[in-house]
Amino acid sequence: MSRLSYYGDMALRYALIGLLLDRPGSGYDLARRFEEVVGAYAWDARHSQIYPELRQLEGEGLIEVAERGARGRTTYRCTSEGLAALRAWLMAPPARPGGVRNEHVLRLFLLGALGREEALVVLRRTEEGATTQLEHLTEQFARLQEGTGSDSGGPLGLTAQYGIHSYRATAEWARWAIAQVEADPDFGLRDVEVRSGH
Repeated sequence: MSRLSYYGDMALRYALIGLLLDRPGSGYDLARRFEEVVGAYAWDARHSQIYPELRQLEGEGLIEVAERGARGRTTYRCTSEGLAALRAWLMAPPARPGGVRNEHVLRLFLLGALGREEALVVLRRTEEGATTQLEHLTEQFARLQEGTGSDSGGPLGLTAQYGIHSYRATAEWARWAIAQVEADPDFGLRDVEVRSGH
């Protein structure tokens, strides 16, 4: 297993424990919560990753079956051992300090390979995407406030606000970047000799 895969697996398991600490859920519930909440600004996971990890966590006693329903639906909840493991992980320094894998940011880093008008398309798409996510998370945060009866929205509300602040900053940056590119007629790919590999 690569270092990246190992750290990804570790983060996933603690994300699942934390979501189950918030409230019990099935694999389907957790996948949906990843898609709607966690995956929007912290960590994403696919069904094919979640279900095997749930079985692994159950085998280690970090979660347990709360209910078995119709059509094989299994609802899990966090155990005291799972909470202890989660707390220990949260208090330890990150095993993989710094470094991210974000294809979107990588594309922005490589904008110089595009012409000016193409770069503007990418930047406008960035601004639109960040604004859409900002609206989505703002709605999520309001629901968390309502559900918890708290101005903070509880622990997930704090995380939602991290996403809100991040996407707001991204949208503001994109608008600034668009203005810079629009004001620079020479922005973009210059005449560069690119040799064919053939």
